Amino acid sequence: MNENLSLGRIAGIHVGLNWSLLVIAALIAWSLATGILPLAAPGQTTGAYWIAGVLSAFVYLASLLAHELAHSIVARRRGVRVEGITLWLFGGVSRFSSETASPGSQALITFVGPLTSLVLGGAFFFASAAVGNGARPGLVTATLSWLGFINILLGVFNLLPAFPLDGGRLLQSLIWLRTGDRLRATNIAAGIGMAFAFLLIAYGLVTFFASGSLIGGVWSVFLGWFLLSAARSEQTGGLIRQALSGISVADVMTPNPVQAPDDTSVEDALHAYVLASRHSTFPTHDSDGRLSGILTLAALKQVSPDARRTTLIKSIACPLDSVATASPADPVTNLLGLSNGCSEGRTLVVDHGRLAGIISPSDISRLVQRSLSGRSQALPVETRRGYDPNPAG
Repeated sequence: MNENLSLGRIAGIHVGLNWSLLVIAALIAWSLATGILPLAAPGQTTGAYWIAGVLSAFVYLASLLAHELAHSIVARRRGVRVEGITLWLFGGVSRFSSETASPGSQALITFVGPLTSLVLGGAFFFASAAVGNGARPGLVTATLSWLGFINILLGVFNLLPAFPLDGGRLLQSLIWLRTGDRLRATNIAAGIGMAFAFLLIAYGLVTFFASGSLIGGVWSVFLGWFLLSAARSEQTGGLIRQALSGISVADVMTPNPVQAPDDTSVEDALHAYVLASRHSTFPTHDSDGRLSGILTLAALKQVSPDARRTTLIKSIACPLDSVATASPADPVTNLLGLSNGCSEGRTLVVDHGRLAGIISPSDISRLVQRSLSGRSQALPVETRRGYDPNPAG
């Protein structure tokens, strides 16, 4: 789900898309123009069907974005840090860099997404009825009806109690509320999600071999595989977050990292910082001493040898607004799942405007390994082998 194209910011939230979304847009336009719309509104020209199909595909993608924006806007209002939205093959993902504090907040953040899709679906059906023209609907009516149907289908499908779909997260919130145990709620919801994924995979295989439906069967298997992987990932993430609970950013960071003036040439930076240090990444500051970004070894390597003397590192450094930041008191779990970006996964630790430290992905990885190792050593032998004699405990 890596972002391939940035769409800028909407309501202050970064939005990007993965190239796989273009595949879905093309399939939607093709299926509408060659099959669905000609059957629903016969008698139109081929060009008219294609125009309606392409426009419908873009409106559908805008509907997906509205669904994810609803999640992100409410999350931000509830104090959750929103890193951005990525639209891709299976819809969209709202990326949060901190967690909700209560099951109620999580349920609200989750529910507004399907609610937005259902409201949009109703609005499109209402518009279709308003412009309808009797027993033989026109192209506009048929297009609006399809948009209404697909948005309601999106809303209903997301409400299925299969983690990590929105319905699965609502189920997790309910179990969390009843038990007071977030990890237990995650494990139960993930287990139900994996069972649903296996059913979807089985359905796809039966569809493919019994009826010969290549597209429908393969799509069901692929979607089931994705849900299975995502549910397992959520379950693992829950264990990691529990293992790291109580650990702050200050406990992990490398304090007082060496900073490089951003008006230094690449040639001087290589000799004064890179070759003279065991580090490969350096925070940078401007002429007034203010933090300005991060210089990475990958950025330095992109500068040709004959340009190193005349190229200043400020022109190749990752700017501060593209670098994740945290305060020393923040929980380290807030740093899990942050995208790499041009800072290569580094997080700058800032305390009252002053650079206090830096955290790399390897720091997090080592902490996770130590924490999980300590946790497994504290568990009974039966549990470490995968058998829990008391899963409700």
